[in-house]
Amino acid sequence: MRESSAAIERVTVHAYTVPTDKPESDGTLEWSSTTLVLVQLEAAGGRGLGFTYADTATARLIHDRLANLLLRQDALAINARWDDMARSVRNLGFPGICAMAISAIDNALWDLKARLLGLPLVALLGQARSGVPAYGSGGFTSYSVRELQQQLSGWADAGLRYVKMKIGREPDRDVERARAARSAIGQGVELFVDANGAYSRKLALHQAQALAELGVSWFEEPVSSDDLEGLRLLRNRAPAGMDISAGEYGYDSRYFRRMCAAGAIDVLQADATRCGGMTGFLRAAALADAFQLPLSSHCAPAMHAHVCCAAPRMRHLEYFHDHVRIERMLFDGALEPTGGDIRPDLGRAGFGLELKERDARPFEV
Repeated sequence: MRESSAAIERVTVHAYTVPTDKPESDGTLEWSSTTLVLVQLEAAGGRGLGFTYADTATARLIHDRLANLLLRQDALAINARWDDMARSVRNLGFPGICAMAISAIDNALWDLKARLLGLPLVALLGQARSGVPAYGSGGFTSYSVRELQQQLSGWADAGLRYVKMKIGREPDRDVERARAARSAIGQGVELFVDANGAYSRKLALHQAQALAELGVSWFEEPVSSDDLEGLRLLRNRAPAGMDISAGEYGYDSRYFRRMCAAGAIDVLQADATRCGGMTGFLRAAALADAFQLPLSSHCAPAMHAHVCCAAPRMRHLEYFHDHVRIERMLFDGALEPTGGDIRPDLGRAGFGLELKERDARPFEV
């Protein structure tokens, strides 16, 4: 067999933990830092990078198990590399840390391939649009009402047409907080809410009715994303004009297929840092297309801008506060919304990102 002219020569992995700018929580979780696991691959004189947001155990798995599968293998044969990695974690279980490790590597493979070809990633994937709408995402339950209003109105003033807040930790206060958010952003900006699965079915139905009166048009994970019957109940009975969405915890195409086939959602979400990288995201996009559902990306805007401009049924991209901060801090080339849209830089190859090594070093773990 002919040796590849783009054989992978080096695999490096680093983890960076960045503290939040203030305490954060949603309906079911609290956190004070976020860890980014970065993979860099070298082949044929080029270097590609990809990352995931995950535990440092993900970096250990890449270093100890997956890196050796890649060395001397063809960097351009991305599906083959993906299959090799998926087979190797059979006894560990694909969902979770294994899927996130594969995601980081797969993203780096796509970046490397595009760089070797001298193309922005969106051109390699097949561009469908020049930009994708971004929605500002944060509004954590730990924020005071004033902090909530300041963040969401800041996005509205910057031209974003959609903003999202967290709910679910204190159900009795959720509607009042949403009312304060609506007051801050005005009527011309769509308001989204995300319960992160904190509600029961009946409570979610009750909240949906009250939130609809404030013009809430997106209700994310009103119940657990594992409760497909509950999601379908909400989809069928939520007020007209309110979309039910879920999918951010999908690690493989079987998960997305079950969710779509159950009629559980109006909009499918997928995360290329969890679902197997660009390769897995494209599979989720194909399922959304097959079921005639819109698709929205979850978090990590730097990893999603290009693929969102290639996926056929893309609705919007999540411009998540934590990840926007980290991507600006650690990378040159992190994209900013213009006129409410994220537009890939067609003058830069791959994702268009370069690690700011000096700035990243203090956060390395």
